[in-house]
Amino acid sequence: MTDARVGVVGATGVVGTVMLELLAERRFSDVRAYASSRSAGSEVQYGGGSLRVEEATPERLARDELDLCFFSVGTGPSSELVPPTAEAGTTCIDKSDAFRLADGIPLVVAGVNDEAIDDGPIIANPNCSAIQLSCLLKPLHEAAGLRRVRLATYQSMSGAGDPGVERLRAVAPMQADLAMDWELEDDEFSEESKLRAETQKILSLPDLAVQATCIRIPILVGHGQAIWVETEEPLAPDQARTILGSAPHVALADFATPGTAAGRNEVLVGRIRRGWEPNELALWAVNDNLRKGAALNALQVAQLILDRRALPAGAQTHAASAPI
Repeated sequence: MTDARVGVVGATGVVGTVMLELLAERRFSDVRAYASSRSAGSEVQYGGGSLRVEEATPERLARDELDLCFFSVGTGPSSELVPPTAEAGTTCIDKSDAFRLADGIPLVVAGVNDEAIDDGPIIANPNCSAIQLSCLLKPLHEAAGLRRVRLATYQSMSGAGDPGVERLRAVAPMQADLAMDWELEDDEFSEESKLRAETQKILSLPDLAVQATCIRIPILVGHGQAIWVETEEPLAPDQARTILGSAPHVALADFATPGTAAGRNEVLVGRIRRGWEPNELALWAVNDNLRKGAALNALQVAQLILDRRALPAGAQTHAASAPI
């Protein structure tokens, strides 16, 4: 149990609901729920009880003197709420893309680049697909170097938040279709350019060639990725399996589907085989986009921060490299 005072902004949304579930599982005892004015006054489940939802305003968040606050809202609300909350002394972990590529703001995947966490009050939680991809690329890079990455993503409707879930519910039987529901920027969707830029920042590889084709699929939870990775040094499929099987927050599963990943905390990876290009590997990976792809990663980052605060200064370097 921890007595840290924790806030969840967006507590009634798909990610916020999972965040409350995870906080309750880990016995956080002082949790506050916040949402927009439309949801203020409602109740959300927390453990065996419930929490009253308060309206998320800069004044309210500052007045509650939170130690940590998770933001699972859109770019606009995060841009308005996070800076004043951080100025009030709260450590803010934000899921929107408002701060992900901002200079001086760490973009952190727990177990991948923990060392990026600094003493600043704002940490950005990456895009769900970038989290999933980075968990696989980091150990491969450490083993053989990365030359080029190509992937196709198959992203569930909950990745589009509450509006995506509502669109899925409104689909008539036998009428579901694929979608490409991101803004088109020249010849790429914003999701594709975002995935490249965030992966480069997370891995500290600004010149890494990453090309993605992103598709929305009519399922509720779980993102799939077909990935082709070219490494600098040769890496046999069996070697890659061993490396990935021992990587943080990764589990081997040859025929995993989004359904089997739902509710799991790991990125599931399998179908590891040689590609057609020299030093190329082909992989298949799935992940629960609401857990490690969103809420769980944010909570793992928060736990790293809380653990460091509890340690003497001389022990913090060791803590930064310890597994979560």
